Amino acid sequence: MKHAVLIGIAGGTGSGKTTLAKRLKTTFGDDVVLLCQDFYYNSFDHLSYEERKLLNFDHPGAFDSKLLIEQLKQLKRFESVERPTYSFVEYRRLDETVREEPKRVIILEGILIFENPELADIMDIKVFVDTDADIRLARRLMRDIHERGRNLDSVINQYLNTVKPMHEAFIEPSKKNADVIIPEGGMNNVAFSMLVDRINNIICNWEKQAE
Repeated sequence: MKHAVLIGIAGGTGSGKTTLAKRLKTTFGDDVVLLCQDFYYNSFDHLSYEERKLLNFDHPGAFDSKLLIEQLKQLKRFESVERPTYSFVEYRRLDETVREEPKRVIILEGILIFENPELADIMDIKVFVDTDADIRLARRLMRDIHERGRNLDSVINQYLNTVKPMHEAFIEPSKKNADVIIPEGGMNNVAFSMLVDRINNIICNWEKQAE
């Protein structure tokens, strides 16, 4: 039985992994399904908004890895899934789901996707995007303030209290599990071209087998 190919793109906050993943999705369009680990944050509806704000969202325990692994396996078997949605403004999972149809190539991006051995084991290609900490912090500030409705103090406090310690404890060590390490973030055009060539080969092989 043929299986879809799963490519994992990991890296710290603001590293450029999302940029890389979106560039690949734009390049290949309907041949690729793109998932983000952030969709799979656990739901903490039993907590108040103020309590949810204080949670450590950069710890492996913040994610519903069981559901993520289950749905990735379904997609690899060419089964559609109803993946969750998450609000970064409300700090909770929403009731709405999004139907994702199976494709020949699956791209998963997230900060901790290489930390979980069971999750990493089902990936066919593992890419780690490596970017300097000061650049990552600057990108996080701009994203959280402009896209997620945060203020400067809250972003800095979160970075110092949870983001930086969790990066050092979990994300940086997970780099050793990568097959490829890409420096300078998602705009590394040489690395991008290599990934494009690899995905093109995967798609071409599929088409030859289908003939």
